[in-house]
Amino acid sequence: MDAALSEVTVDSTLVLLRVEEAARRLQIGRTLCYRLISSGELESVPVGRLRRVPADAVYEFAAQLRRAHRPAA
Repeated sequence: MDAALSEVTVDSTLVLLRVEEAARRLQIGRTLCYRLISSGELESVPVGRLRRVPADAVYEFAAQLRRAHRPAA
């Protein structure tokens, strides 16, 4: 399989994403993703010593951005 293709392949069955996977879905860097988590803008949950982002939190974050940048009617 082509390496570039495997990088963009998204497993829609995942419920919890690694921070890197969430960042990839948002098309942002890992550092910015951690910053969004730290500020509370992007939801995350601890799983033991790991940090995971619920898949639906990625969609909610994108929806919040859309609402915040919607032109005034």
